[in-house]
Amino acid sequence: MSTELESTRRALRDAIAHAERAAELARLLDDAQAKLAAAEERAAQADALAEKLSETEERLAAEQAAADKLRKELAEQRFQAEVANWKLSSIKVARWNRLGDAIKSGKSNPVRLAKGIKGAAKPVKRPTAPKRKPVATTANKPKEERPGAAYQATTSTRTLEGTSFKLKPFRVPTGPNTRPHLTAAVIADPHAEALLRYEWRQTTGFTPRDFARVLPLEVPHLLVVESVTQGPWAEEIIGEPGEGLKALLAWCAERGIRTVFWHTKGDVSAYAAAADLFEHRFTADLTVAWPRLQFGVQPRVHNPLPLSGGRIDRVLTLDQLLPEHLSYPDVLTSYRWPAAADCPPGTPQWRLAEIAACGTPIGTEPDSRRAHVALRRAYSMGTMSERIDEMLDAIGLPSARPTLNTSVLLPIRDPYSMEHALAQVARQSGVDQLIIIGPPEAELRARDVLPDVEVVYRRPSPSMTEGAMLNAGLDLCEADLVAVMDPRDVYGPHYLSDLRRAFLFTTADIVGKAAFYAHLRKPQATLLKQPEAEYTYLPEIAGGTLLARRNAMRELGFADLTEGWDEVLMRQCRADGVKVFSADRFGYVRVRDEDRWLLGAAQLVEYGSAEPHALI
Repeated sequence: MSTELESTRRALRDAIAHAERAAELARLLDDAQAKLAAAEERAAQADALAEKLSETEERLAAEQAAADKLRKELAEQRFQAEVANWKLSSIKVARWNRLGDAIKSGKSNPVRLAKGIKGAAKPVKRPTAPKRKPVATTANKPKEERPGAAYQATTSTRTLEGTSFKLKPFRVPTGPNTRPHLTAAVIADPHAEALLRYEWRQTTGFTPRDFARVLPLEVPHLLVVESVTQGPWAEEIIGEPGEGLKALLAWCAERGIRTVFWHTKGDVSAYAAAADLFEHRFTADLTVAWPRLQFGVQPRVHNPLPLSGGRIDRVLTLDQLLPEHLSYPDVLTSYRWPAAADCPPGTPQWRLAEIAACGTPIGTEPDSRRAHVALRRAYSMGTMSERIDEMLDAIGLPSARPTLNTSVLLPIRDPYSMEHALAQVARQSGVDQLIIIGPPEAELRARDVLPDVEVVYRRPSPSMTEGAMLNAGLDLCEADLVAVMDPRDVYGPHYLSDLRRAFLFTTADIVGKAAFYAHLRKPQATLLKQPEAEYTYLPEIAGGTLLARRNAMRELGFADLTEGWDEVLMRQCRADGVKVFSADRFGYVRVRDEDRWLLGAAQLVEYGSAEPHALI
């Protein structure tokens, strides 16, 4: 009996304990539900406040626009009043008006009349006409600096070992865009923003608070978000996704806008939760199992265009080259400044590629040949246009953009130069079409030597000049670019690919070489013409190096001359304002038996072959 009683007591105690725990759980649940209800109420209040804030911002924008309009109208009225006063003052001091006053006041007094006429004959300074002054409006007030906003270099002074150097900053171009048919909304740090901004029409600078008002102004085709570390979006994508990011992605989903997350730096786990909300994810980290999207050089800003003040005659370490707190436009200026950059082991590959693409030798000594090879290698590793092609193909958007397809014009007047000329064309990459004008046997031989190239043959009449042959071939060209190659000269295997590159970072219609190597057979002399003319707009290129946009070349045409057609073309370019760009000195050798003009205009390199110097 006592055993059963004890069991009953123990069961009662356990029941009471369970009941107490259940009551405690119920109380905790009630508290949690109350807190959840309060949180939901606060969230609703926050949404209502956000909606009111958006409405208030819209009303403020409307009121600011109305105020701006009133300011402009008031400024115009003041200007018109100043104009009226100026006209009145001008009339008063006008000679004919002063003569009239003198005659009127002195008509009864000859002495006063004589003095008045004498005074009226003296010149009097007329009042200065008023000028319109700029009206201060909210539209032209300086905007607050936002991450990713486009801006120019601001730091023009560098300090080395206590000495200050004044630089003329590299001016970041505003365009052109590679794909003007495509609009992207981009959230990125300044480095990535600078790489992407030329690939499409780009909208940046919007925040979690105002994106719903900014983005509808030009609805984007895609949203690209980088793993940013600063600015208003950083707290939205690091760790737990913020409500602003969720709202932005919901806004994009409602409109069928593709969303892309691009992990470029930082621990991927810090961004994983936010990245899962995007349709597509890419990474620059080889250890992350997402599709690759590496940094590439951006030809618009990573190019060998020099600073206007030239380079300093010093080799700088990476720390000297890139001191802390430089904005990215200032970094682009620094890339172009030293004679060479001594970069330590472990320097990121993208950084080395950007420095090399700016034409700066990497190492402890300046070396223009090595710098040119490094520049070529940096571009061959991939440009941002090629990277974005890969991304657009992966997410299902068209990646169409202008090409650098090339037609080669090859006029052959001397049959003995045919084999040499065809061998030079066969060396080149990226030739889509060969227009050959020469002896009958040239057609079959060209098809044998260039089996993968479209060959178009025309037989010239005996009286045709070289310019006439080029004009006849120009109408047959179908590619975007037209190259002229001289059968007498030597062209390296990278000649055309190096020359085409200039169209990625210049606004020129014609590219060629004003700086080049030449070889004279009779004296066996190798010469260098105008080494200072590299990478500059200078309408004085050699005709045998001409590479031009087809439409521009069709408008210009070729003079009906055998010798000097290129000089006539250059004069026409100067007269018509056609931009001509002189590229690097490498990849081409002008070959002649003798040339007195060249002997007087170029510097002697050595007696011997020019190819070891030119063909790298």
